[in-house]
Amino acid sequence: MHALNGKFLTVILLTALLLAVLYYYLSVSFRVVVTFEQEQEAADGRSAEIVQKNHVFHLMAPDQVRKLWDHNYLLYKQPSIVEGRTDVVTVTPWLAPVVWEGTFNPDLLDSIYRQQNISVAATVFAVGKYIMFLKDFLETAEQHFFVGFRVHIYVFTDRPEEVPKVNMAANRKLTVLPVPSSNRWQEISARRMELVQKLIKEKLQGNTDYIFCLDVDSKFHGRWGTESLGGLVAVIHPGYYWDPRSKFPYERRPQSRAYVAEGEGDFYYCGGAFGGSIEEVHLLAQTCRSNFEADAAEGIEAAWQEESHLNR
Repeated sequence: MHALNGKFLTVILLTALLLAVLYYYLSVSFRVVVTFEQEQEAADGRSAEIVQKNHVFHLMAPDQVRKLWDHNYLLYKQPSIVEGRTDVVTVTPWLAPVVWEGTFNPDLLDSIYRQQNISVAATVFAVGKYIMFLKDFLETAEQHFFVGFRVHIYVFTDRPEEVPKVNMAANRKLTVLPVPSSNRWQEISARRMELVQKLIKEKLQGNTDYIFCLDVDSKFHGRWGTESLGGLVAVIHPGYYWDPRSKFPYERRPQSRAYVAEGEGDFYYCGGAFGGSIEEVHLLAQTCRSNFEADAAEGIEAAWQEESHLNR
């Protein structure tokens, strides 16, 4: 009789132990493969699988699965391989994507990058009279630039006391960095690559994922978000959409490091908006700065300063 009681107690203890292990597994490491269309129980009965586009999420607890599923925007229309925009080029000859309105799903992209908890920096130069444009820039950035993500805007200015007060949402910051005054906007342009390179090296490496360098005399009229993320990102200059390369304002003097020969070049990119990953933009800024300074040492100023070097 005592032997039977002992065996019964052992079974109870083993069952309790198995239940405890199972509970710990479910509450600490819960793996979900998401397709946002159909949920089914896995064969082991311990995890949920939602068959999708093979985006794998490692969640910390089952309640996070419920939170993920509660987001209605994760349900999206099936994309078509035979329908879409045909009025514009959507990929370059070297297979880089060209992003236009209507060529991406913003909710899907945001849901992917939110899982990565990315941080985005932006630089803007408001020197001299250009301080007058800063308020519009900051206010519209608050409405349209990476809304819902961690954003840190760095304002380079010689008039820090004139930087406007703008209410910023949680996880969004503004830092003012004083710079010397300049009488020529060309000089401001010339120093931009140096200051961006220094900012990345001293403040951003290790804590920021992406950076965009933007002109202050512009403002946002619509979304600018995760669709713009990549290693290196440039904006095709709107003034030259329809022109052949022979009309692009490249630097045409062979003496300059920004020289682009006749018959070369694919698109013309504007210097007022470019960016990418921290590592790639740091290398770009370093290269452009080096070429710019080498030209300056020989008394050469490229046709459109750093924009010419960017297009090179």
